[in-house]
Amino acid sequence: MAKETEIKLRASRETLAALRAHPLLNTHSKEGWERSELLNQYYDTDTRELAHARVALRVRRDGDRYIQTLKSRGQSMAGLSERNEWEWPLETAELDTSLLGPECWPEALAHLDKRQLKPIFTTDFTRERTLIAWEHGNTRTALEAALDLGQVVAGEYHEDICELELELREGEPATLLELAEQLAADLPLMPCDISKAERGYRLHDSASYTLYLTAPTVTPSTALDTAFSTLAWHLLGSSQRLAEQYRWNGHWRLLVDWVHHLVDLRALLGSLGQAVPRSSSRELRQALDTLLLDWKPLATIGQEDEEARQQAPARFAAELEKPRWGHFSLLAARWLHERTWTTSRNARGNTLGERSVGKWLLRTLAEEAAEIPLQRALNQPSLLADQLPRIERMLVWLRLARPAIELPEIDRLYGEMAKLPSLIAHDADEALGAQAHTLITLASWKALLRG
Repeated sequence: MAKETEIKLRASRETLAALRAHPLLNTHSKEGWERSELLNQYYDTDTRELAHARVALRVRRDGDRYIQTLKSRGQSMAGLSERNEWEWPLETAELDTSLLGPECWPEALAHLDKRQLKPIFTTDFTRERTLIAWEHGNTRTALEAALDLGQVVAGEYHEDICELELELREGEPATLLELAEQLAADLPLMPCDISKAERGYRLHDSASYTLYLTAPTVTPSTALDTAFSTLAWHLLGSSQRLAEQYRWNGHWRLLVDWVHHLVDLRALLGSLGQAVPRSSSRELRQALDTLLLDWKPLATIGQEDEEARQQAPARFAAELEKPRWGHFSLLAARWLHERTWTTSRNARGNTLGERSVGKWLLRTLAEEAAEIPLQRALNQPSLLADQLPRIERMLVWLRLARPAIELPEIDRLYGEMAKLPSLIAHDADEALGAQAHTLITLASWKALLRG
């Protein structure tokens, strides 16, 4: 068994050509580029039991070699994935189920009659690869850069494969993010945690794609640094899955949810005071502000404007032809992976980061609530427009960390507060005044103001 650590970056044909000639890759290449044709047959049952167990099983032809591979359940965070992998050489292209013993076969599939396994889809592509020698800090690292161009085919359906895959051979995973982020600074590369196998399943059955990631669990005793990191990874990874699925099918709701995740991530970055110094997150916040300046108004306007919704997929495709979305995603992933916010903060920030999130969050929400002039907004609803960043900071914690907050009617507080951004965006003064009145009467709001 080996552990596979890699990052996949969606690209265009033009970007693949630029990568093939990129000095950053060629300067660090050990032996130049090698080209091969990879023909892959994936197997599962009619009811996709392997997919449900998050297992991928394939037979690959690489030149005159045949290789059977089993990849097990792993973890993926914002495009960087780690999972266990078993490989066996074969004499022919026929699947050999006798190799799938208990040392690799998941216990969840112990009941499965392996004779039910059958071909489901193929991924056939040309791969150009080179070994890269890279230095990360004082550590030398070896990795493989692969340019993949081809197709996923499931019956009559097909989808292009066009991506850069960086796989760690030796060293630290941070190396992959460092190299990817540098490449994405001037080339449009989109982190993508949907594997070739997952794309094949999506073609085979569009409902099989798991769109929304399971929300993390934050308890009152969770350390603030841990809560922040966990929630930020969740928002970043979810935003990438939403972007990938919207790119694929153009469903309007996915674009709106993508924007909302970016709003939440921006609010989260600005909510922790000295625990996450503004100097450490400045580049991320500026990148998010630029993205939201273009996309947040569309997410609002498009709710009522059919023409805007129809034009949005082409506009999003144009966005993906620019480096900024992919570069931001990789910059944020590297920042989170290296916990950059902890390196420049003072002693007070370190103490705050170690504090349990329950007490910190209740006090922070109380301070934010005290600054929102709900009483005055009963007669001057427009006052709430200036409070939108504060409202968004409260909402991201209320949405993702509710189990860590000890307040009465906490679900209702979130539900009523969640109505405010849309009312502010639509200048709905009368409704805003009524909503201010509703919030003032909530037991949870009163409890916050009491501290």
